Amino acid sequence: MTTPADVTDVRDPELPGRLLAAERDALIPLLRSRPDADFALPTAACPGWSVRDVLAHCSAVLTRVVERRFEEGVFSPESNDRDIAERAEWTNAQVVDELERGMTEAGTVIGKAGGVLDMIALGEWVHAGDVRETLGEPGAYTGAALPDALVLLARITREKEHVPLHADLDDLDEPVRLGAVAGDGPPARFIGDAATLVRLYAGRPLNGAGYELAGAEAERLNIFG
Repeated sequence: MTTPADVTDVRDPELPGRLLAAERDALIPLLRSRPDADFALPTAACPGWSVRDVLAHCSAVLTRVVERRFEEGVFSPESNDRDIAERAEWTNAQVVDELERGMTEAGTVIGKAGGVLDMIALGEWVHAGDVRETLGEPGAYTGAALPDALVLLARITREKEHVPLHADLDDLDEPVRLGAVAGDGPPARFIGDAATLVRLYAGRPLNGAGYELAGAEAERLNIFG
């Protein structure tokens, strides 16, 4: 399996699809096992959105990718709200079915796009963590797909020339190097677990998680803000 230390200047076009497929195989059976009441639970990570809203947003985004519908204003807050509203009369099962199709088919499109859509795959994986956390399930922002997610995060932050950061993770053997190549000064340093690192970069609640961060403010790490 690819590890964060293997990040190079050569993009792996199959990585986004691999990340989506791994999350699909873990998340979809979980969702189909939950009662309808769980879909109405509010999410802390996405204020104002229920579990169903998050899933409807995710399925709509992936459907847009598969159908290559990128009209002006797409993925804006207003567009996201319209996508959710369009699915208001759907059953929860229909939303999950669309999500499964999207996670199956969007990876190829993202992979062929040259990198401009890679953040969508990472965002879908993060939203799966939002749902897991709300449902009280283990594996939020971690799990078997974590190494691929960290590779993608490292590449995205490098291409955005984000804050240079060296992360020593409690639950991985290799450090993760994120952001732009360090300039004159040393990179910022993070010590903690991988899920907390993902929370910081995704702007998610930390829920009291312990970590050390030196050389950068936590707010500067958020790539979705």
